[in-house]
Amino acid sequence: LKIEIPGVIQPQERPRFSRRGKKVVTHDAPKSRDFKDFVKLVAWQNKPSELITEPIKLKADIYLMPPKKYHTGPKRALIASGELRPTTKPDLDNLIKGIKDGMSKVIWHDDAQIVEMTVCKYYSEQPRAEVTIKWGEK
Repeated sequence: LKIEIPGVIQPQERPRFSRRGKKVVTHDAPKSRDFKDFVKLVAWQNKPSELITEPIKLKADIYLMPPKKYHTGPKRALIASGELRPTTKPDLDNLIKGIKDGMSKVIWHDDAQIVEMTVCKYYSEQPRAEVTIKWGEK
């Protein structure tokens, strides 16, 4: 199953805490929550007929906008060839968290089913994530 999530990929932010009486409640930061909702919408449009219950291999290629200083000159050719890759924040694990959370309960039951994962960052003028999900392989 291949799913493309268009647009800027929002890294997972730290959870927010609030008090309700003596109880401390945690909730997602608004940007993270909105991004997960968007991923859930894209996932619904591409979901399999039944939730995946088997072990999953997940591959995600995440394309980030290059910095403005790379829009001209020799760096542009390096970006096009895939030789120049992002080595700055956001971290890969923060980028993939929102995608995994948004696909849970739509594509698969739980993130724990993911037994193998490959995540790569690239530059592109068209920011997006290309996610490939494999299951049922012997």
